[in-house]
Amino acid sequence: MKKSESPLNSIWLFLMVGSTVVAAMRGTLPELTEAAFESAANAVTLAIGLIGALALWLGILRVVEVAGVMEAIARGIRPLMIRLFPDIPPDHPAMSAIILNISANALGLGNAATPIGLKAMNELNRLNPDPGTATNAMCLFLAINTSSVTILPIGAIAVRASAGASNPGAIIIPSIVATLASTTVAILAAKFLAHRNRDSDPNPPVIVPESDSDTPSEPAEYAQPVEPLEPPGLVGRLFFGGLIVLFFGAILYRLTIAGTAGLASTQIIEAISNGLLPLVICSFLLLGYFRGVKVYEVLTEGAKEGFDIAVRIIPFLVAIFVAIGMFRSSGALDVMTAALSPVTNLIGMPPEALPMALIRPLSGSGAFGVMSEIVENDPDGFLSYLVSTMQGSTETTFYVMAVYFGSIGVMRTRHTLPAALLADVTGILTSLLICHLTF
Repeated sequence: MKKSESPLNSIWLFLMVGSTVVAAMRGTLPELTEAAFESAANAVTLAIGLIGALALWLGILRVVEVAGVMEAIARGIRPLMIRLFPDIPPDHPAMSAIILNISANALGLGNAATPIGLKAMNELNRLNPDPGTATNAMCLFLAINTSSVTILPIGAIAVRASAGASNPGAIIIPSIVATLASTTVAILAAKFLAHRNRDSDPNPPVIVPESDSDTPSEPAEYAQPVEPLEPPGLVGRLFFGGLIVLFFGAILYRLTIAGTAGLASTQIIEAISNGLLPLVICSFLLLGYFRGVKVYEVLTEGAKEGFDIAVRIIPFLVAIFVAIGMFRSSGALDVMTAALSPVTNLIGMPPEALPMALIRPLSGSGAFGVMSEIVENDPDGFLSYLVSTMQGSTETTFYVMAVYFGSIGVMRTRHTLPAALLADVTGILTSLLICHLTF
């Protein structure tokens, strides 16, 4: 059976060739060449910078696995996950890894979300009967991931606060509405496209019989080796239990001081979010400790995989970063913005917001820079409100696909990109609508 070409191939080639043509017409070929080499270097630098985060979080996830937390999570969300991902065995580690990834994204823990997502992709690849081709579960997971389920858009709030906006947290509700809409469309689109292509699906669902038992068992083919558990003694329990009590006492004290000082609710939320990541890390490690896991040994063993993953994604990052860098430096983005401005005027989108909408799926740092510049110039204006909501409710689709699929060597992405781009468009349009209604 002939395998269908990934739409990512055509889009990538269009970015490369189109950028070169536009640069030749505008006389910016030297800038194009410089951008190509600079983007390639940035891609390698980013991949190397990911090694530490990958090693840390893959090690922490290994502690969580050995402690039995992943199994408990899979049991708790089993009814929902069976309906969303019918081709994954209900008790497979991929189930709980997917949930942890979505939760980390929702809480704005980007540093944790990527390693957990790569762990989920690796587990999904264990079930892949056709390596190199995305399964339906992978397509759906990536579509959900790129739709950016977000509860607290901390980055956008921080930029608005530093620019002096009167209400930096005003974008929280609009961002939640927009991201819920984009995620809903991502799920529906991925399901529809998978159903439409079922006759040529190289990855048929894995049919797993339902069990009457409340305690799921893990089949041997995907069971993880379990290190021996050694529950801590009385002294260890008292010592670390005391530290936990001391920690929460300090948090309550700080919140009381903040309330007495009359700090704004957005400042309190931002302060809590800043401490959320260390709290998550320590909670996972302490949970493993109290469950009897040899925390240090298990973490270092799980961290070994981080370097291998970082190396595997370098070629994919280089390809995507070079294409995007050339597209921006050639002036092709400006040409596309001018061509689409009549359409955006009809739907009430300010022309200044169109570059943000176009570059957000391509470059996270580029979109953040566009947003920051607009917010700095007019922190309380409608344009600032709109681009901040776009930033907080959408994701960098091409980067996510390059990193996640690149980590497991998937070249044929099937319907992932159409579903993800539909979610992006939905997020942008919903952001525009909700901002017009609430500004």
